[in-house]
Amino acid sequence: MSKQFLSYEEHRDHLKLISSGEWTLNTVSRIETALRHVPYGKRMVWDLSGVSDFDSAGVLLFIEYYERFKEKMPVELQGYSPSQKEMYELLKAHYREEIAFSRKGGILEDIGKASVEVYTDIKDFVTFLGALFTTFFHTFLKPKNIRLKEMVYHIHQSGLNALVIIGLTSFLVGMVIAYQGSVQLAKFGADIFIVDTVGISIVRELGPMITAIVIAGRSGSAYTAEIGAMKITEEISAMRTMGFDPYSFLVLPRIFALMIALPLLIFFSDIMGIFGGMVASGMQLDISFSQFTDRLYEVLEVKHYILGMIKGPVFAFVIAAVGCFRGFQVSENTESIGLHTTASVVNSIFLVIAFDALFSVIYTKLDL
Repeated sequence: MSKQFLSYEEHRDHLKLISSGEWTLNTVSRIETALRHVPYGKRMVWDLSGVSDFDSAGVLLFIEYYERFKEKMPVELQGYSPSQKEMYELLKAHYREEIAFSRKGGILEDIGKASVEVYTDIKDFVTFLGALFTTFFHTFLKPKNIRLKEMVYHIHQSGLNALVIIGLTSFLVGMVIAYQGSVQLAKFGADIFIVDTVGISIVRELGPMITAIVIAGRSGSAYTAEIGAMKITEEISAMRTMGFDPYSFLVLPRIFALMIALPLLIFFSDIMGIFGGMVASGMQLDISFSQFTDRLYEVLEVKHYILGMIKGPVFAFVIAAVGCFRGFQVSENTESIGLHTTASVVNSIFLVIAFDALFSVIYTKLDL
């Protein structure tokens, strides 16, 4: 915090905020940066006696943060001069009016703001990954710091409790593929090839992707909401105050748990998807279970299963990392939890599909 313009002293029952220097157009950007780091929670005493010069920009900045601080805690002003009070009352009378009739940004401005937000998100996510890998490296050097109890809990929550929805979704998708494929293959008398279509597509592509998408909506959003709620209640700040690393206690157990649970869920999804295709093939093309199984043994090589299973840990890391990252971004209001939970699901599903496409390109180039 810049001592030239702003400083604060923390007392037992209040926080004393001391303003000094020139609060003018040339300095408001630096002063605002300092104001953003002022802690909330205690009663505030704001001392303005050290302000040597001010203009309308400085007073408007004071008005903005004075109103913001008053919403969070009681604020008492000290040391302001008559000229400061006069300018404050003059600008305060028109402050809300100017905001209400502010100019609406054009399309280029909206695109610019959206681009800056995307850039900021990417930069913050890279910073998050850097801190995460640093924590992972320290944990790797000291395996006893791995929180096994929390990992088992999250494996249960993200894995075992998701079996029903994963199984039902995969079964229905397998049925849909078999029904739609059988209509086309029946025209050419190639009914038996429906086994190839269902088996290979489920194991290589659809099983991993469907499982990851369902888990992104179910567990990824839960990670965001849980960590976001902890941030609002200042549990994360308390952890840091006591010397505990939130990445080690909150993020790594969730990532490790999902990287273990997701491949197991993909295996279950493959079985249910193929079973759904088997049921639909029997209903639509009169292919018996034994015929379907015999053909499946012929065409479904082990490499297809391995290539699909490789995607599991990658998808799991992406979903868990994005979910935890969005949770740490939650601000001090409940509305922020909903916004970041939605962003978490959207980002996770997009990245899962993007990585799945990348895997497909790599497998094709390697002739796998």
